[in-house]
Amino acid sequence: MDAAAKKLLLRKIPFGLYVCGARQGDRVHAFLLSWFTQASFDPPLVALGVKRDGRAHDMLLSDRAFVVNFLGSDQKQLAVDFLKTAVASGGTISGHPWTPGKNGAPVLDEVPGYLEGRILHHFEHGDHTVMIGEVTEAAVRRGFDLLTGEQTGWKYGG
Repeated sequence: MDAAAKKLLLRKIPFGLYVCGARQGDRVHAFLLSWFTQASFDPPLVALGVKRDGRAHDMLLSDRAFVVNFLGSDQKQLAVDFLKTAVASGGTISGHPWTPGKNGAPVLDEVPGYLEGRILHHFEHGDHTVMIGEVTEAAVRRGFDLLTGEQTGWKYGG
């Protein structure tokens, strides 16, 4: 295989940037998510690619509650704040206020929209686990354009 061609082409796949929130009992966590897509219309299913060695991985598989916080194109700094290990303290995660969604997972107060759901299935292959979740709640707080990897100039994948 041509490794350079593979890397170039995989990096050409467009991706949005999101902050995924997880809950396990009284603990919450959030991380930057870029491997995310719709997987079914009926029922409404989404697929998330989650690092197997990340803190949220086991939380998502334990309580199965998740929130995908959508980031607006003007929220690159918010994405940066979740590149590193997030710290939950009081009513904030990495300095950003949040409230529990209906499933208890953290919804960031400043995002323009979010989906809540429950993990139904997972497939462990490679360095990420593909998790399939059913969307159980959705909210749009304001109009927005999605923050994408291309807008940030970041190179991920490949």
